[in-house]
Amino acid sequence: MSDLFSTAADDRRRAVAPLPERLRPDDLELMVGQEALIGPGRPLRRAIEEDRVGSMILFGPPGTGKTTIARIVAQRTGASFEELSAVDAGKADVRAVTERARDRLAGDGRRTILFLDEIHRFTKAQQDSLLPLVESGLLILIGATTESPHVGVISALLSRCTLYELVALQPADLARMIDRGAEALGVTVADDAREAIARAAGGDGRATLALLEAAAAAREADTDVISEDLVAQVGRIPIRYDREGDLHYDAISAFIKSMRGSDPDAALWWLHTMLEGGEDPRYVARRLIVFASEDVGNADPRALPLAVSTAQAIQEIGMPEGRIPLAQCVTYLALAPKSNAAYAAGDAARAAVREYGTRVPPDHLRDGSHSGAKALGRGVGYQYPHTAGGFVAGQRHLPEDLAHLRFYEPTAMGFEARLGEILAELRTQRDGS
Repeated sequence: MSDLFSTAADDRRRAVAPLPERLRPDDLELMVGQEALIGPGRPLRRAIEEDRVGSMILFGPPGTGKTTIARIVAQRTGASFEELSAVDAGKADVRAVTERARDRLAGDGRRTILFLDEIHRFTKAQQDSLLPLVESGLLILIGATTESPHVGVISALLSRCTLYELVALQPADLARMIDRGAEALGVTVADDAREAIARAAGGDGRATLALLEAAAAAREADTDVISEDLVAQVGRIPIRYDREGDLHYDAISAFIKSMRGSDPDAALWWLHTMLEGGEDPRYVARRLIVFASEDVGNADPRALPLAVSTAQAIQEIGMPEGRIPLAQCVTYLALAPKSNAAYAAGDAARAAVREYGTRVPPDHLRDGSHSGAKALGRGVGYQYPHTAGGFVAGQRHLPEDLAHLRFYEPTAMGFEARLGEILAELRTQRDGS
């Protein structure tokens, strides 16, 4: 009787559930997108169809089918299926699942699949507790995460699982979902509205159906066609950004690389992706300071003071006005001539110090201010550049056996080209002497 009541409750829950849940596919043939994973003949599809699923981690953006695949596994496999969310589950929940899995295996030989949603939210200790269960085969683990598993999942667990990456759904995939949803709701969707929904959903199937359902509910009359204007009234393109998640690192990487590639339009796009997502503008300003020195360097020495001034401006005025000096600085740095010669020279000098060790400076460079210094030859022979015309080309500053070392090699970009001419002349004179 409990099974009958449970089944009836599930049927009623599904009938009143939101549209994305009502239309959740229960068969691979009905899934939209992810052809690379579940298309005919693909390894994951074959494993599901042949009931030989092993422990795996499904990762990718929200609304791309991770939970759906796990539940299809539950439908197709002979194993028992347990589902937990790492958001609110703890060791006690895992322990209870483990006990039930052990009882099943001892009783009728059935194995247990544990679907752990948001697995990256489990602590290291909680993930460690899963290792013996997965390794012994007592549990088949299916983890799902919107983050990179290499960041949020411990390496020991990764080594025991197959990784499958799901990608954002394409507009054509979303259009198919909209058509299915429209049929289920009994509504008509205008072509421009279909495109607007797909655009606003941002590759998220769940968001697509939720927006369609909201637009359908907002119609004045049941016979009204869902229009683009109606979609605009009920939906807004979601800004998905987590200051501790993958996009935080991916967006700042794309931002830096866009400036390095002298593309101010792309740099502004990634800047505002971060700002609209709630990124700390002070973090962005700090990255601009690093960029100004690392990537622009002496090709345009004005870049670093501008970046520092931008960081100070952010401290003074805050947001939202802080976006204005940020945009000014970003466009300047993106279009500035680029050189990492000073950055590379610093790294080369550090490597040389580590290779050769600490050296005593030549006597003429040593401190000659203390009593008896001159008797020891300290500072004797030093040529003061300001009384020698500004440059003393014949005076050496490295220890004699290291005089061959060269670290800074200016580029021909911007102001650094002039520095290169000066340095080449000085080196020629110094080497000639």
